[in-house]
Amino acid sequence: MERVLSQEELAEKLNVTRQTISKWELGQSKPDIEKLKEISSLFKVSIEQLTDDNNTETNKKIKEKEKLIKLFLQIIMV
Repeated sequence: MERVLSQEELAEKLNVTRQTISKWELGQSKPDIEKLKEISSLFKVSIEQLTDDNNTETNKKIKEKEKLIKLFLQIIMV
């Protein structure tokens, strides 16, 4: 079973604030190349998969993960 990280947990792993993770999720800012490398390693996907908007299969997987993250956050916020 895939483990979903909260914004706080992901922020800790990447040594950034929870607000930074939130801004990335909302598209208000983007991670720098070093953080992209860390994210790539953490989630076992290539940087190209993280940054290629034309990769529909990757986009589907990312959207599924985003939905799971949002659902998880809704559950823990209740």
